Amino acid sequence: MTNEEVQVALAKLIGCEYTQAVKAQITELTGRARVVGPNDVSTLEMDESRIHVVAGGNGMITGFHFG
Repeated sequence: MTNEEVQVALAKLIGCEYTQAVKAQITELTGRARVVGPNDVSTLEMDESRIHVVAGGNGMITGFHFG
């Protein structure tokens, strides 16, 4: 699945609250094990298959980026 396909598959999660269950759902939907939540620690290593979940101060998902 390309990053563009991942964006489409995850679009329905925008506006949802980020939880560990949502993190598991992202992995299930995309087949990607590297999912970094808004408060998770990650390395500076570039990995285009890693999904970063972007969320607002209220914990609601606003988007996703890769790397």
